[in-house]
Amino acid sequence: MRPLSLLGGCLLVLPLLNWAADAKQVPVAAASAVDGLAWLSGCWQHSQREPGSVEIWSQPAGGMLLGVSRIVVQGQTREFEYLRIHVVDGQLAYTAKPSSQAETTFKLLRAEGRSLVFENQAHDFPQRILYRLQPDGSLLARIEGQIKGQEKSRDFPMTRTNCEAPSAS
Repeated sequence: MRPLSLLGGCLLVLPLLNWAADAKQVPVAAASAVDGLAWLSGCWQHSQREPGSVEIWSQPAGGMLLGVSRIVVQGQTREFEYLRIHVVDGQLAYTAKPSSQAETTFKLLRAEGRSLVFENQAHDFPQRILYRLQPDGSLLARIEGQIKGQEKSRDFPMTRTNCEAPSAS
């Protein structure tokens, strides 16, 4: 192989390697912000729902928290949702993929202590998703926004629980 061809090949490959490395990197400040959300990690039982109605959040790792939610009504799963809090364009975002619906991303609007507000004004409902760790250790999740010009909201109070499967007897 001629030296010029080898050099030319390297010049073509180097930008691709840099792009691949950049695509995988999460800004340090944003990754630190994700790490600061460890308070959300764990298994949360919906206080006003049947047993098995839970929201589960992983520990932060790799610049992301992963979550899943399930609502049980009369012993049957009625709703489920895949969730993640991650970095989008250098900013924290909440992405939800509800059962039978399109994935939607909400950008972080406000973070104060152990309280988060994510917003997407272009979404039908909700436009805002809130999480607040209460002084008693419970978690309040809330969705809010407008439907046909009227403000609506729905609260999801939760308590920390153990999500381990019961042992077989």
